[in-house]
Amino acid sequence: MSTNDFDLLVIGCGPAGEKAGAQAAYFGKRVAIIEREPYVGGSSINTGTVPSKTLRESALYFSGLKQRGLYGIDYSLKEHLTIQDFMHHERDVVEMERQRILQNLALHHIELIQGQASFQDRNTVTVSSSNGIRQLRGDVILIATGSKPHRPPGIAFDDVRIFDSDTFLRMNRIPASLVVIGGGVIGCEYASIFMALGIDVVLADGRDRLLPFLDYEISERLRQRLADLGMKFCFNERPAKVQNNGSTIELVMSSGKTLQTETVLFAAGRRAAVDGLSLEKAGLSLSERGYIPVDENYQTSTSNIYAAGDVIGFPALSSTSMEQGRVAVCHAFGFKYKQRVAAMLPMGVYTIPEISAVGETEESCREKKIDYCVGKALYSNNVRGHIIGDLAGMLKLIFSRSDKKLLGVSIIGESATELIHIGMFVLDNNGTIDEFIEQVFNFPTLSEAYKYAAYDGLGNLTGHKLRAG
Repeated sequence: MSTNDFDLLVIGCGPAGEKAGAQAAYFGKRVAIIEREPYVGGSSINTGTVPSKTLRESALYFSGLKQRGLYGIDYSLKEHLTIQDFMHHERDVVEMERQRILQNLALHHIELIQGQASFQDRNTVTVSSSNGIRQLRGDVILIATGSKPHRPPGIAFDDVRIFDSDTFLRMNRIPASLVVIGGGVIGCEYASIFMALGIDVVLADGRDRLLPFLDYEISERLRQRLADLGMKFCFNERPAKVQNNGSTIELVMSSGKTLQTETVLFAAGRRAAVDGLSLEKAGLSLSERGYIPVDENYQTSTSNIYAAGDVIGFPALSSTSMEQGRVAVCHAFGFKYKQRVAAMLPMGVYTIPEISAVGETEESCREKKIDYCVGKALYSNNVRGHIIGDLAGMLKLIFSRSDKKLLGVSIIGESATELIHIGMFVLDNNGTIDEFIEQVFNFPTLSEAYKYAAYDGLGNLTGHKLRAG
C-alpha cells in the first residue's frame, strides 16, 4: 500500500473523527485523519463543550455561588477578577485534552495530516497546507468536520464586542454587561455562567421559553432560578438592528425595544462545516436543513463515504458523535462489534443549575397520546440537598399509568448530568418505577431522589397522597 493509500480517511479530528479512527485502527486498519485547524479536538475541545463546562466550574469557584448561605458567611465574587484568572483553568484543561488526543492517535499509529481537505472523487482527497498539496486515497472516507456558528447577515462581528459562540472565548476582558441572543443550550449555558460572575445579563430569544425540548416544568424552573439571580429575559424577540457605538452596543429588537450593552453573544444556531470540501465531486449534497444526509449506519448516498457528528445535525452532542463515528466504521468494514447507537440518549445542559433529561416529557406524552403519570422528588426534601446547599433542585419521573413502565426522567439541580444515567439504564431495560423502590441507595445521596420520586408517583397513581403535618 502506498504511503498515500489508506483503508480509512477521516476528515476532521473532533469527537467523531478521533473515536472512529481509533476504532478502525484497533482492528488493524491503516488510518489517516485530516484536520484543517492547527489543533485537534474540534469545537468540542477548543470552543464548545469542554471550555464552557470548565468555565462553569470557574464561575462557581470565583463567585462562591454554591457556598452562599452554607456557613453563615456571605460569599461574594473574588475582587479584581481578571480574564486571565477566569480563563486559566479552561486553557489548562483544553491543552491537556489536546495532548490526550495526540497521544491516542500515536498509540493507534494513526497519521495526522494538517490541512484543508477537498474531494476529487469518491475515493480521492487532496490536502492543501503551507507544505503544499498532498493527494490521498481512502477505501472508506468518514466526514466528521463538525459545525460552525450561524452568523446572521448584516451583523458586523468584530470579536471584540460582538461575538459568536466560537469566538466568545477570545474576549480580552470580563464585560460589565452582556446580551445573549439565543435561548438554546449554548446561549443558556454562557448566560448563566456570566450571570454567576455578577454581570448584567439579558437573554433574548425568538421563542416564548428557554430550551423548548425540555419538559416545560424543568424549563420554567430554570427561567425562575436565573431570574432570581438577576437575569432579564426578552422572549418572542429578535434583533432587528445591531449598532456598534464603540464603547457600547445598541440592539433594536423586533418589537422596537432597545437594549444597551457592552458585549453581545450570538448563539442562535449552527450549521455544517463543509466549506472547501467540494462534496459534489464525491456525489454528495446537503439536505434542506444544511446537513449531510445519512442512514441508520451513518452511510451517505455514496456507499463508501460516511458522516458522523455535528455535520449530520441533531443531536449534535459530543457523546453521540463519538458513538456515531464508531458505528460508522464498524459498518463500513463489517466489524461485528458496535452496530448501533443506543436508543436512549441523555441530554446534559450545563447551566447554573445544571439540567439533564432522557426519554419522554409530559409534553411529548400528550402529543403521542400516552396515558402517563408523574412522580417528583425535591432536593429540599433530601438530606444531601441540604448538605450541599441546593434546595431548588428536582428529579421528575414520567411513567406509564397502566404498567408503571418508566418513560422519561428530567432533573434540574446539582449533579443532574451524573444522576441521569441511573434512570437511563432503567429506561433502556424497559424497567418500571418499582426498580427504584426495590433498590437500596447510599444515604445521604441525591440518588435517593429516584426512590422518593417513585413513591410520589405511586401516590399520584393510587390517589394516596401524604399531607404535610
